[in-house]
Amino acid sequence: MKELLEFLGLMAVIQGAMGLVHEFTDWNWGLVQRIGFLDGYELYASGALLALGGALFAAAESRKPG
Repeated sequence: MKELLEFLGLMAVIQGAMGLVHEFTDWNWGLVQRIGFLDGYELYASGALLALGGALFAAAESRKPG
């Protein structure tokens, strides 16, 4: 379970960072800008993904190994 939480946290952090890179550099990276109902809120969604990734890493650290 710990490995799953770490993996999901890593994916959330990567997608959040890629969404921020897209917002500030206009490179076509990440999945956040491709989700239609997030139009206009990509920056907030990317920040939320970064926060979610941090929370998932914290949850993974509180779990026992295995």
